[in-house]
Amino acid sequence: MQIGEYIRRAGAMFGEAPALTEGARTLSFRALDEATDRLGNALLVEGFEPGDRVGVLLPNGIDCLIAYYALAKCGLVRVSLNVRETAADHRYKLGDSGARGLIHDGSGSADGIDVELVYDLDALRRLIDDGPPGACRVDRDLEAPFRLGFTGGTTGAPKAVTLTTLGETAELSAFLMDLVPDLAPGDRFLHAAPIAHASGAFFLPSLVRGVHQWIMPHFDAAGFIAMAAQGQATHTFLVPTMLAMIMEEPALETATLRFKRICYGASPIAPSLLERAMDRFGPVFAQTYGQAESPMVITCLGPEDHDRVGSCGRPYTTVDVAIFNDDDMPVPTGERGEIVCRGTQLMARYWNRPEETAKAFRNGWLHTGDIGRMDEDGFFYILDRKNDMLISGGYNVYPREIEDVLLAYEGVVEAAVVGLPDEKWGDRVHAVVAGRPGLDPEAVRLFCRERLAGYKCPKSVEIWDTLPKSGAGKLLRRAVRDRVIAAAATEAPVQPGN
Repeated sequence: MQIGEYIRRAGAMFGEAPALTEGARTLSFRALDEATDRLGNALLVEGFEPGDRVGVLLPNGIDCLIAYYALAKCGLVRVSLNVRETAADHRYKLGDSGARGLIHDGSGSADGIDVELVYDLDALRRLIDDGPPGACRVDRDLEAPFRLGFTGGTTGAPKAVTLTTLGETAELSAFLMDLVPDLAPGDRFLHAAPIAHASGAFFLPSLVRGVHQWIMPHFDAAGFIAMAAQGQATHTFLVPTMLAMIMEEPALETATLRFKRICYGASPIAPSLLERAMDRFGPVFAQTYGQAESPMVITCLGPEDHDRVGSCGRPYTTVDVAIFNDDDMPVPTGERGEIVCRGTQLMARYWNRPEETAKAFRNGWLHTGDIGRMDEDGFFYILDRKNDMLISGGYNVYPREIEDVLLAYEGVVEAAVVGLPDEKWGDRVHAVVAGRPGLDPEAVRLFCRERLAGYKCPKSVEIWDTLPKSGAGKLLRRAVRDRVIAAAATEAPVQPGN
């Protein structure tokens, strides 16, 4: 089934019911269908041809979603760009994808970007208003490119992943079977995380179930709590750093919230944070684990299984997951190895990178680069990224384990553990944390010494105002390490949060 048909079907089924709300603006399901038809038709009139790549650089909002699904209807390939990234990031991704066009918000974020056809927000709205009416229906092969996503770039330049209609439909089915099976008309989904990243994955599941979706243009903890209360939100998706900020917000104590399910993912969550959140919200949390190459869908941990501390859940119904050693052979239950998976949700390939594709796919399995294990009940646990593991004094050290302990210290909201070059230890374990004012680095280090083996305990701790994060809200350990090393090389103190 073509993705555009989901929009058309929802317009017919739910008609004038509210589909999207952004501030004072609300769009019905029928109006959303008509707007995406008109924009899709207008883009074809403008000279785009099916298969052309088009960048979309818009903040969270109704216009962003109209653009996304107009491209779906008219056979163009979406290149999603995150407004929180830099102009250099945008230029790189548009160039790497060979984009022919760009839709942007006119804020200056597109300055210096050179593509053939460019539309700012005013031009976009004119196309939506004036585009030819009638169904826009350009069918594409189910295994042809539907959209290009990008890896996080934590170990090098981001790679474009080629995602297909088949994979998009598989993600939709997995969500509705396992992650948010309770979505129904009358529910309200609050989009607080970037739609250009993980939150956008919840648009189609909510749409096909007739859910009213509310959109925050920009996240802040107080605003999230106010909007969730105002709209009586029943569902949302948060990355752990957002949840940590919400838990620190004083307004949370008195807010009347009615969440039935809070999904989280995109980066690891500290058990201490999850425990605090469950005490406040109840057993409504569901974790999804995926990556750019297998968008959002590898394993799922439902509310009923959150007594499995540290687990990322069991495989989605439609996904096969295993733990392999370095020889690409399965390891016994309980042993550590690399998490691998296969299924129709996977990318088709890296865009224009056949050697990288062959390296990622071996013997039919996607190699995730995550180190993990599986217990006797089939639950998986992510220990860390393969490339982030440290070797200190001859021992393997997984930063995530130490970060979980750091985040259990009262007042610590963010933590990153990195290895610094050391003649004696090989990697010297160093921690950088951020949180409430007045944190004492030595007190934080002593807290770790009481809870960790000596070789795992940070030899030094720094306090910053905030830690660097990607546009998707994921902490960037490599950026932390580079900054610490650069400061040491110049014998200058690290500038917190810069």
